Amino acid sequence: MILCLETATPLCSVALCDDAGIVALKESNDSKSHASLLTVFIGELLKNNGIRPSELEAIAVSKGPGSYTGLRIGVSVAKGMAFATSIPLIGIETTCSMFHGISKNINENPSRLYCPMLDARRLEVYYAIFDSSGNIVKEISAEVMNEKSFSNYPDEQEIVLFGDGSQKLKDIIKKPGIIFDDSFRISASHLCSPSREAYNEKKFEDIAYFEPLYLKDFITTKQKKNILG
Repeated sequence: MILCLETATPLCSVALCDDAGIVALKESNDSKSHASLLTVFIGELLKNNGIRPSELEAIAVSKGPGSYTGLRIGVSVAKGMAFATSIPLIGIETTCSMFHGISKNINENPSRLYCPMLDARRLEVYYAIFDSSGNIVKEISAEVMNEKSFSNYPDEQEIVLFGDGSQKLKDIIKKPGIIFDDSFRISASHLCSPSREAYNEKKFEDIAYFEPLYLKDFITTKQKKNILG
């Protein structure tokens, strides 16, 4: 059994998976709920399924990019559990898990490309591009989008944009061939397949050195007024 944690977006999501797929799932879309709900969800899933932490095969976490705060919480909890129980730690790029989440719906036009996008504020997004077989066409990066984005692809090339970063671009990107998938929702359940693959191939993280994939430095906003004078 693998415990999967997804905290890269406002969604707090925890899943238990075995060789057959998803065993149990708990999620909350409450804003900024990771700190208060993540460990609660983990405890409830393990208790309800009669599993002790030390009996897990591994713990997998969505390692980013995404929300700085969410990633720090998810990775910290995953590292703490892995260290305390001596079970393997698996880190999965968030765009990779997102592709696995949408891949079950790929049943037409094998030439389509799939572009998972995560919101990075204003018109900037974190994104990568995969072909229908899951091969990486474009490595993950952080970029500001505009009306000329994806112009290096021919108009007949269909590219499916999905994830919370894609929704704000509907009025910006008008290029032929671009398809916006509004039905996609990120989930810890999307980590099940790639984490099982990583487990079978023994692709584990070094607990001491593992850090979230931020892609860019965290920049705090400057305080406008000092309330202490």
